[in-house]
Amino acid sequence: MPVFQFNPPERFVAGTVGQPGDRTFFLQAVGEGRITSVVLEKAQVEALATRIEELLEEVHRRFGAPPDDSEPPEDDRPLEQPIEQDFRVGTLALAWDAEAARVIIEAQEIDESAGEDVVEDDEEELEVFAEDAPAHRDVLRVYLTPGAARAFAGRALKVVSAGRPDCPLCGRPLDPNGHICARQNGYRPDRLV
Repeated sequence: MPVFQFNPPERFVAGTVGQPGDRTFFLQAVGEGRITSVVLEKAQVEALATRIEELLEEVHRRFGAPPDDSEPPEDDRPLEQPIEQDFRVGTLALAWDAEAARVIIEAQEIDESAGEDVVEDDEEELEVFAEDAPAHRDVLRVYLTPGAARAFAGRALKVVSAGRPDCPLCGRPLDPNGHICARQNGYRPDRLV
């Protein structure tokens, strides 16, 4: 099982390729002359960022402010080139290593042989961290300081929100030509308002 491990990465970010409405989402880890880029769904990026923030709040509540809690400067650079997909993410896991005071993020390859589907429900996307992933899946494992994890989550949420605006009525993304809105009984406006 290939494990792409970065402890710590020089850079770990969420980013996209493509135009809003047709974007491909990536997690990208850079370190020691390596670039690992994995593809995942927008909902997975959003769920991961939200859960990181929740985890850090819980750590602060239980243990106080962890050491190494300073955020690095904001990283608004594009993804590193070349962007080559190493695998598609099926399962994300998140954990806190109290001894090292690190957030551990693990992305496991989707198991297409088992018919695993990427789910849209964020309640099912993050599982409890397991030390050993199934032997047939590739894994990206990243160890981040609390500050670096908070910076990652902030950028990830910005990347997610940079897409198409949501319909104020139904909450679904608006296409440039409008959309069929269930709240308006299928009425499709001619243009964005």
